[in-house]
Order: sequence, then C-alpha cells, then structure tokens
Amino acid sequence: MKWITRERPKIDRIACPWLIKRYIDSDAEFLFVPSKEVLEQSELLRAIPYDIPDVEFTHYDDQCTFDYFVKRYKINDPAVHTIATIVRAADTDRHDLASQASGLWSIFAGLSYNIKDDLELLEIGFVIYDGLYSWAQHLRDQKHTNHPSEQLLVEIYNRFLSQKNASKKEPSWVEDLKAIIQDQIDTNIGLSLEEVSQSLQIHPSYLSREFSKYFNNMNFGEYFRKLRIDKAIQLMKSTDYSLAEIGYLTGFSDQSHFARIFKKLHGIPPGTYRKRLQQ
Repeated sequence: MKWITRERPKIDRIACPWLIKRYIDSDAEFLFVPSKEVLEQSELLRAIPYDIPDVEFTHYDDQCTFDYFVKRYKINDPAVHTIATIVRAADTDRHDLASQASGLWSIFAGLSYNIKDDLELLEIGFVIYDGLYSWAQHLRDQKHTNHPSEQLLVEIYNRFLSQKNASKKEPSWVEDLKAIIQDQIDTNIGLSLEEVSQSLQIHPSYLSREFSKYFNNMNFGEYFRKLRIDKAIQLMKSTDYSLAEIGYLTGFSDQSHFARIFKKLHGIPPGTYRKRLQQ
C-alpha cells in the first residue's frame, strides 16, 4: 500500500507510518507532499491519505490519527496503547496526559529543524519509536533513580500541580496564535486555518475544535470575519474609501457579502453605520 500525507512530518505523521510498518503492512510506501496537494496526489498515485482533514484516517474528537489506526486495525498490544497516549498528548499539546509528551515533541521538533529530507526524518523517527516501544513493553516501571519513594512523591506533587492548574493554563499554541494574528492581520486579512495550522505545527482538525475555547466562543471563521469587520470600521473612521473599496481591502468577495456580514455582527448595514459615525 501507498500512504500520503503533509510534508515535514513530526509526531503523529511519523508514528502512523511506524505503526503501519510494524503491524499492518511491512512493505508500505510513504509519500510526503505540500498540504494542498495531498488529495490530488493521492488520486494520481493511488495512495491513501492520512492525517489531513476530511479523510478516513485523521483526528476524531480528542483522538489523533495514530489512535484511529490502532482502533481501525484492532491493535491490542498494551505497549502500543501506551505509545498512543503519549503521541496524542504530544500531538495535541496536552502534555498533562503523559509525562513523556513534552520530550517527544521536543525531539521531533529538533529533528525536523535539522533534517530537511522527509524520508530521512521518517527513518530516524522509526528508530525513536522502536526505542519508545521497547520502553513501553519492558521498562516503563523502571525509574532512573536510587530513591523510588522520593520519585513517587515527586510524581504525586507534579500531578497535583498539573491538576490544580489544568483549568487555568492555556495551551502554548494559543499565545503563539495570538502573536501570528497580531503580526499578520494588517497584511494577510484572509489568513486561513490551514496556514495557521502549518505555522503552529498543530493538526487543523484539533485547532478547529479547540479554537473557540480561547477566542471569545467563536469558531475560526467567525473570529476572522469579526477581525475583518473591525478593520473595515477602522477604515470607515480614518479614510474616504467607498464601501466597495473597504469590502475589497478587508477580504470580502463583493460589497453585498461585506454588507451581509457587517449587518449580522452590528445589526445595521455598513452604510447606515458610516452615516452615524459622520453625525
């Protein structure tokens, strides 16, 4: 079988090929292409797409693509299930689920920075997952300390802190996303979910699902439409541009689309709003 996904693989997009090779098809071939080309190339090359939105092998709810492979192929190996939790925690930025998650993320982030050949990165990733599998199968209860009781107390303390702060702490990607929005809103008003996902190295399905929790209970599309309308209001106040020109400058396809979204958010058409500003 051939499998295809987005280029520059990291945690989940390396874990899935490792699982396929070890449990599903030892002769499997893996292809990496730009995100926008995955579906087109999958048809041309007769390859199965994975870890992109709107395909079978992808994220579901709080589960990542690796989880789906495990479920789909009924893999019952306890060590694989242990790895699945670590992969999910690292890939969805929920490091409280597994203490190994931050380390796994750091390793693959560093490897991706150093290695530009995706197939070479995949090969090295397999070695890492083989090591993680051996740890999960044989060594997970072994502690690197001569004081196991002390280690246990430290683990309990850290678990208490993580539970205490879990409801307050925003994932690190939220701050990064706010910075991206601040940097690009004036020059890239049509910023897409896919672009943001690539910049943050977060799966688009996960970002889409979690976005509203940290951005005024709005989904990605609603939030960016609001930003575009806010920008339009700034232009109404500071320029003599026509409404058609303002709609174009803020990324709307035509004036009627601009007027419809504006009225939905503010209850009145943009022309009426501008007249009130001038009074």
